[in-house]
Amino acid sequence: MWGGRRRGAGPGGGGGAEALRARRREREAALRKARRQEQLVSKRLLREDTGAEEGGQDGAESVPDPLSEDEVLQLLRGVQRGSEDRKRSLSRLRWALQNKETQQKFVRLDGSIRTLIGIFTSSLADMQMEAARCLHELSHSSDPAVAEACLPVTSYLLTYLSGHSVEFTELCLYTLGNLVVESEAVRKQLLPQGIIPVLASCIQSPHEAVLEGLGYVLSQLLQAKEAPAEIIPLVLDSVLPQHMLRLICSGLKAGTGAAVEFAWCLHYIVCSHTANAALLSLGALPALTSLLLDLASEIPQDAPEGLELLVCPVLRCLSNLLAEETGYEVQIQDERLLIALFLILQCLLQQHPFIVQECLWLLNNLTADKPFFCSALLSLDLLPALLQLLPWSQMASVLVLTVLCNIAEKGPAFCQQLHQQPALPLLLPTLALPDPEVVGQCLELLHLLFLHWPEAAADFVRQGGHRALQQHQSTPELQERVRALLDMVGQPLGAAAFSPCHATLSAFS
Repeated sequence: MWGGRRRGAGPGGGGGAEALRARRREREAALRKARRQEQLVSKRLLREDTGAEEGGQDGAESVPDPLSEDEVLQLLRGVQRGSEDRKRSLSRLRWALQNKETQQKFVRLDGSIRTLIGIFTSSLADMQMEAARCLHELSHSSDPAVAEACLPVTSYLLTYLSGHSVEFTELCLYTLGNLVVESEAVRKQLLPQGIIPVLASCIQSPHEAVLEGLGYVLSQLLQAKEAPAEIIPLVLDSVLPQHMLRLICSGLKAGTGAAVEFAWCLHYIVCSHTANAALLSLGALPALTSLLLDLASEIPQDAPEGLELLVCPVLRCLSNLLAEETGYEVQIQDERLLIALFLILQCLLQQHPFIVQECLWLLNNLTADKPFFCSALLSLDLLPALLQLLPWSQMASVLVLTVLCNIAEKGPAFCQQLHQQPALPLLLPTLALPDPEVVGQCLELLHLLFLHWPEAAADFVRQGGHRALQQHQSTPELQERVRALLDMVGQPLGAAAFSPCHATLSAFS
């Protein structure tokens, strides 16, 4: 396949260069898709001393044994009686509902949910809170049937989000979020009930706990499979996006908890590929860029605990926004962004190694098209720090090499500077790796260097690079590119960039 394409290349080489660029863009798109971790849907449990009165020494950790159907019925009857002992019965029910089997038995009892709703909507604040805690325990069930049994309570949960008690509002939010995770039926019911307008009203709350809970509910909605078609358009038509951006960017001044939740919300919206033009029109790119600069300035000092949890979605949002074809002219030309990325890497990579991949993705997208960030990376002398990441991991190797390809693709002046740095000696051990993807990306880089700066080919041979290439002549997915490079380095100095140019381009397209 490779040989035929090499021999059939036409004069001029322009098509080959475009094909090379297109092929690399396709590979980067595939890598972006591969890197998107499976979106984690998790439930949250607000529980304070739930078992203390029932004899558990550590109520938050011990789980009660399952009750028999008769015992569950007795508990329900105790709750239904309007006696002074009702609160005690509710407390015992709340403790018992921590057990999955008891939850299933309870929702099967006729009138059980209706009874809880009756108390939940009463005017007695302490009883109302106990009923809310019982419903919250049910919402944490992994059984979809339990979540669907709670369908009648959703409208009341939405109503009480405008309540005056922060603790009660927070409990209602997390109960809603848990129900949204488990059941599509719950989500389909909440949308016509007006959950998005209610959340849009709540997002202006001054209370950090309420905002964090709201972010949790919204993040669960945005991860639903129907979100791109049914939920995100409603979010975009509300005031939520601009308030989300405001809260994300104020995360260092206010609490980081809400900022983290909304940053992940923004990430899920960006990944849907349905709203990025709207987000760009709201100024998401400059706002997130400014935030990243602030985060980088905080990290070397007294950074708040868990700041890396905010850094990660912010990096992803920036990276994916830059990768989108939206019709908007995306312009970020601030070399401080590069300094921020390398500061974040320096401070976080040991304790939080996942940050390496996130930073490199953004660096790749910054350097992919326009030469500004390629020039800045070289002029700021950040190339040695980038090269140090080459052996960090398989994905880091691919991304570092891709960034180097982005730089080399800009032409002879850039390749000359890469050649003057200690890049070639580091590429030789990379060629010895058994990973075809890493080696293939290394071959792409060598091709660009040899094409635009023939002196690099001569140095490569002097350092024994041709022997490293020969090791891969029998690797099916690499052999044509290896032969093309061996043809290049076999030419006299000065001819390498010209004689086999058209054939070589076809091998790398």
